[in-house]
Amino acid sequence: MIRLLQISDTHFGTERPAVMDAIRALCQLQKPELVILSGDITQRARRAQFAAAREFTDQLDAPLLSVPGNHDLPLFNLFARLSNPYRNYRRYFGDELEPEFETDQVLVIGVNSTRPGRHKNGELSDEQIERVARRLRQASSTQLRVVVQHHPVRAVEASDTENLMIGREKAIPAWVDAGMDLVLAGHIHLPYVLPLYGGQGEDGRQAWTVQAGTAVSERVRGNISNSVNVISYQHIQGKPRCVVERRDYNPDSKAFESALSTTVAISRS
Repeated sequence: MIRLLQISDTHFGTERPAVMDAIRALCQLQKPELVILSGDITQRARRAQFAAAREFTDQLDAPLLSVPGNHDLPLFNLFARLSNPYRNYRRYFGDELEPEFETDQVLVIGVNSTRPGRHKNGELSDEQIERVARRLRQASSTQLRVVVQHHPVRAVEASDTENLMIGREKAIPAWVDAGMDLVLAGHIHLPYVLPLYGGQGEDGRQAWTVQAGTAVSERVRGNISNSVNVISYQHIQGKPRCVVERRDYNPDSKAFESALSTTVAISRS
């Protein structure tokens, strides 16, 4: 069995030290093969905020795959936003804005859905959509195929539809048909798991969108606590099994506790 830990929307500059301690403890307990940080790492893309975020992720003692979010681009420094928007991100999290992680059991593909010309909305190009689809088609039958981006592709609240990624109508069917199992995202600080479908709709192949809440930030949504997702996957005798476990921070125990466990069907037909 492998485990992936998805954390998102850390918004360093608004972080909660006790919650950070709880994530460190969770990592020591779960020992994930990969920590996935799905954007909005900082609150205002400042160098000190990225430095604090990097120090924190280094303490998790696990490989890290990160993608930028809209908050990771300068907001008030318009010159920096237009001339070198990812400068501080690259300084601390590497030059690759669309990284990959691959083992015999998992393929994780990072996608940069941010655009310097947009304040908060995400967008994908045709080139990105095709690149990801092509990479998914190269995966083996035993691998869990995961795409990671910052912006969501489905909403459960009507107010969140304006936050959905531009280009999702083309990207999601193409990726599902190419073999994607999960797409991980954040942005709206609301955790949930919903099905996705390929070009044949509900009669065809199915995948899942996995949304994460804010992992360590004070910017929680309503009465939803800080939360993370632990994704477990194993492939036994030709049958894949994947469980998405949402863990919420409990201020009384000062730990991330299991809140909801969802077994998601993985199609290999």
